[in-house]
Amino acid sequence: MIGKIFSGILRGLDILRRFLHLVLLLLIFGIVVGALRTSIPHITDHSALVLQPYGEIVEQLTGSAVDQAIARAQGSSLPETLLWDLTDAIKAAKKDARIKALVLDLNYMSGGGQPTLAELTAAIKDFRSSGKKVVAYSTAFLQESYYVAAAADEIYVDPLGLVAIDGYERYRTYYKEVLDKLGVEVNLFRVGAYKSAAEVYVRTDMSAEDREESLAYLNALWLNYRTAVAESRELTPDDISNYVANLVPAMLAAKGDAAKVALDAKLVTGIKSSIEVEKRLVQLVGGDSGKVNLEKIEADESDAGESYNSTSLEDYLRVVHAEKVARGAGKSKIGVIVASGEILDGSQPPGTVGGETAAELVRSAREDDDVKAIVIRVDSPGGSVFASEQIYREVRAAQADGKPVVVSMGDLAASGGYYIASSADEIWAHPSTITGSIGIYGAIPTFQNTLKKVGVSVDGVGTTNLSGQLRIDRPLGEDAKLLLQSLLERGYEQFLEHVSEGRKKTRDEVHAIAQGRVWIGTDAKSNGLVDQLGLFDQAVNSAAAHAELGKDFEIERIEPRLSWAEQLALQVRVKFAGEVGAVAARLPAAQVARDFEPITRELKRWTRMNARDHRYAYCFCDVR
Repeated sequence: MIGKIFSGILRGLDILRRFLHLVLLLLIFGIVVGALRTSIPHITDHSALVLQPYGEIVEQLTGSAVDQAIARAQGSSLPETLLWDLTDAIKAAKKDARIKALVLDLNYMSGGGQPTLAELTAAIKDFRSSGKKVVAYSTAFLQESYYVAAAADEIYVDPLGLVAIDGYERYRTYYKEVLDKLGVEVNLFRVGAYKSAAEVYVRTDMSAEDREESLAYLNALWLNYRTAVAESRELTPDDISNYVANLVPAMLAAKGDAAKVALDAKLVTGIKSSIEVEKRLVQLVGGDSGKVNLEKIEADESDAGESYNSTSLEDYLRVVHAEKVARGAGKSKIGVIVASGEILDGSQPPGTVGGETAAELVRSAREDDDVKAIVIRVDSPGGSVFASEQIYREVRAAQADGKPVVVSMGDLAASGGYYIASSADEIWAHPSTITGSIGIYGAIPTFQNTLKKVGVSVDGVGTTNLSGQLRIDRPLGEDAKLLLQSLLERGYEQFLEHVSEGRKKTRDEVHAIAQGRVWIGTDAKSNGLVDQLGLFDQAVNSAAAHAELGKDFEIERIEPRLSWAEQLALQVRVKFAGEVGAVAARLPAAQVARDFEPITRELKRWTRMNARDHRYAYCFCDVR
């Protein structure tokens, strides 16, 4: 009897075990199916493609694919939108019969460098050449978002909105006095009169050299901005200058109606609320019924409660990328590598340029027989000299193997950013690209005076004249200073040598335009630091010409990729992370972290600057 009871219990437990296994398998299957279903979008016929850039438009998103996906699911992702997602979608939509218009919702766009925005506006203008309409709207247009909006057929601002254009500036915070009070001694080493990167630690104001070069490229940026916007709006550059110069008296005359001031200046097509803009879009692409009422278009009216047919960027990109993979099978390829962010030693995530990471990407393109030429898109202020040299050597190896290398410069390709570009078969830059800054510096703070203030002293012995000379709690030794300056000068000479060889100039010719000086793209073209002025697509076509490919090629972005299994695992992780993040995002600590994000990002930039040899080719040429 007892045996039968235990036997029954065991059978029951076995049935329960199988049942639980089945439930678990069904759960996993449901997650997988759900994840896969989210990747199958539906593109609405006769619709508008809606682009809603969030935050800054960038060349490369910050962080690994896993970090980005989880951050998005938790609602904690950085405010960034990838430039190439926007341009890929616009180019495909131009030829897509299902897409009848392009909508630019610029309410959440916070910025982007002028060359980056020029890539986007070029794609928008090309879309317009198909005869399809482009409509832009925002509650308020900032300087950068208006640059994009100006390329549209129709621009609408909210009745309570404005167009805020104020030009360009470069102000830096100087720390010498506070460092003196704290007893921190900054030992600065540099080569080049214009290498002003670390001046904030040893000066209380801007040097004459820094002021000279900063004003030169800021004026060029402002001229290029006014010219581009005026051309888009069929105005003159002086019209833009006058709008800014007369904004205050115009606002007073209009009793604070900034939208009317913008309309009177012909910067916008009209003043409309979001509901009125939606009515206009129903006229263009149809509403819930999917039909366009031509009579209502002529009468400039539509049903107020009807939503317009639309397709989101995220859904549309899935289709575009899938079609691109199918179309590119068996074709020769141009490998594109994005080098965006500070150049750092070792392996680094996207948003920075790791010496080893970028070198491996160039090597993989070099070893891929289907890749016939390489385009490196550089958007970097530079960083570690050693990491820059690692990337430079791989570029030279690719060229030695017979693969042309063309560089396309984005917003900033200075110092180390120019270092990795210097040997290219051809360098393309936008007229507003900031480049050059061929120079090297080193900065080592010591805290012996700080320690003395609190009663701490350091003493001891060493076995050689160099022992203890590089300690941060003692004054930097004279021999150490001579050693570091010698290393910097050797690095500078090597930098000149690379540029001289790549750009076919003598050492002295390069030195005359180097010394850490920053150049705007147009000037860099004049002095031979870049070969051509143009956009990314022109650089790609140039690479194809160097490789004798004609027009029958595909672009392949060379970047670290996840396997199918890793992608599946990532989607499962994202699903669970999203549930947790939805709760965490509501906690008070999450809001505090978001408030301090600008500060933490700047601190992270400094903690990343940890080159093993203390040598940096870095340009602090921020523009606002």
